[in-house]
Amino acid sequence: MTTVNSTIAPLDKSAQISVIGAGTMGAGIAQVAAAYGHPVILFDQNPEAIQRGLDHIQKGLQGQVKRGKMTEEALQALMANITPATDIAALADCKLVIEAIIEDLGIKRGLLANLEANCAEDCILATNTSSISVTALGAEMKHPERLVGMHFFNPAPIMKLVEIVSGLATSTANAALTHATASAWGKQAVYTKSTPGFIVNRVARPFYAESLRISEEGGADTATLDQLIKGAGGFRMGPFELMDLIGHDVNYAVTCSVFDAYYQDPRFLPSLTQKALVECGRLGRKSGHGFYDYSEGAEKPAATTTTGGNTPQVIQVVGDLGVANSLINRIEAQGINVEKQASDSESYIKVGSARLSLTDGRFATEVAAVGIKDTALFDLAIDYNSASALAVSFADQCSDAAKQDVIGLFNALEINLSVIDDIPGLVVMRTVAMLANEAADAVNQGVCTAADADIAMRGGLNYPKGPLAWTDEVGVNNIFNCLSNLQQSYGEDRYRPSALLRRKFFAGASFHG
Repeated sequence: MTTVNSTIAPLDKSAQISVIGAGTMGAGIAQVAAAYGHPVILFDQNPEAIQRGLDHIQKGLQGQVKRGKMTEEALQALMANITPATDIAALADCKLVIEAIIEDLGIKRGLLANLEANCAEDCILATNTSSISVTALGAEMKHPERLVGMHFFNPAPIMKLVEIVSGLATSTANAALTHATASAWGKQAVYTKSTPGFIVNRVARPFYAESLRISEEGGADTATLDQLIKGAGGFRMGPFELMDLIGHDVNYAVTCSVFDAYYQDPRFLPSLTQKALVECGRLGRKSGHGFYDYSEGAEKPAATTTTGGNTPQVIQVVGDLGVANSLINRIEAQGINVEKQASDSESYIKVGSARLSLTDGRFATEVAAVGIKDTALFDLAIDYNSASALAVSFADQCSDAAKQDVIGLFNALEINLSVIDDIPGLVVMRTVAMLANEAADAVNQGVCTAADADIAMRGGLNYPKGPLAWTDEVGVNNIFNCLSNLQQSYGEDRYRPSALLRRKFFAGASFHG
């Protein structure tokens, strides 16, 4: 894995940059480079495509001018930095060429051979591929050390992240210079080894997979799961909303690609539900129907919530609730008396006859079988003080009276409470645990650093926290125990804790600091 060399200077503003492919991504990358001040050549074999790309850039910039975020003079200066070209000979003096053409190994290899023949020897050749091995792309090059991945996220002018991808032959110096240049352009650049999915498309798979599985098992409906991931987890979009936006053909293809690339590792198992959507043409927003109906007049289904219950006058908090301690503040703010009882071995809230605990990856029914029958589990929240939604589950043995006590408590806190089926790990906890596990595995396999894993997920997908920083906050022990219990509950390798996470657990160590 390449490491950061902070002493490397970026390419000078006078250095000529070229972007090949004038589609949405290529035009966006050209805009980023031109905004920094580079002279940029926007190359495409089709002059009409170049014009569309330039028009796309100008339209976006004119919107910024109207909103007062850019002057007309700045717009004209940026556009003047971009020169169209249809002859590859025009790229002879470029210091960096970024290809953003169709995701096809053979076509990209042919282009790279052409670039080697026409560009100066000190020109870095970069690929914006999101799915093809950089090592494979460079395999037929005369000088594969010149090739580096420079994976932007769409829309390139807005999304901060750029993954700097090193193939087996990529030179450290070229990767470092590309990293420094992307950083100078205002991007959050991260290093990653060329492995399937790089960082983001690999680590993100559980965000979709866990909610799909919960839905398939009847744990909760899609609208409820989306609300919980947003209202408790702090994510900007729920997984089903996001899959509909991305397009199921695209999202399912990426999952299948990563699954196959990792030799059918069960962690990346595609969903039969999503496969069915693709097969019937329900691709999401672009087709008018996915998990949700986007036809005119269609109403989006509401999340399932539970109201009522018995509002408690007093509760008991036994032990240290850890990451859920802020829940106590919210309870007290509602005028409910909180009695605290010290304990080094237990951690739970006693409300009425119910024993309410943070999920640890076991079924509530399993917890009740070795404890008390009136067991309820609550989900992880990014901030219990501000969470607008939360999931709880009840043991099969739990009495109706105890359920009403728990429901009453959360409704008194003005939280949209969703009582879901007894699913191990509930929703946010198992999602965060699986995201953290995949990030830990990427670090363990030398794909990236822990810091870059977190930067990538926040910058590339707008996650509220990096998964490994979130693990440190929740507690490595809680994430490790959740995964271990999920593995026991399902009897599947899918939930095996990463070797690095296991080491951190037994060492009592964190991922950061």
